[in-house]
Amino acid sequence: MLIGNVGRDPEVRYLDGNSAQGTKVATFTLATSERYRDRNGELRENTEWHNIVAWRQSADVCEKFVRKGTQLYIEGRLRTRSYTDSTGAKKYTTEITVDNLQLLGRRDSGDDMGSAAPQGGYQAQPAYQQPAYQQPAYQAPKPAAPVQQAPAAAAQEQPIDISLDSPTDDLPF
Repeated sequence: MLIGNVGRDPEVRYLDGNSAQGTKVATFTLATSERYRDRNGELRENTEWHNIVAWRQSADVCEKFVRKGTQLYIEGRLRTRSYTDSTGAKKYTTEITVDNLQLLGRRDSGDDMGSAAPQGGYQAQPAYQQPAYQQPAYQAPKPAAPVQQAPAAAAQEQPIDISLDSPTDDLPF
């Protein structure tokens, strides 16, 4: 699962020749960033780049709605493959094959995507997005309420039902 910004416009290709019958595939890069404070208290940022491969309907959504800078949520699988470059050296690359893709953030008003909303369950999200992880804010513990003692005679007068066949028992064992 990744949340990041698209690094370049998706490159869309069709396998098996023509666009009418070929399988659509879109490739692009996605940047994910991690911010933290080092030992000196300075804010540091580490950015990782991921190669993304989207097939069929996901590639169609990428072609229509994804541009450089678009914020995306992606679920997918890692795939490592090898190839031989132009010098004859064997190279390896790791890609993320998209299983689920969601557009995040808001669309710019001056873009060329038109006013149509994405189809197929891919919905643009509101402008504010909560970060994927946010350290919980410190909350001071609340003082405990004083415990009131019940008279011993009242506790003995009310029997406790401990039947094993209680229909309200929701314990899994």
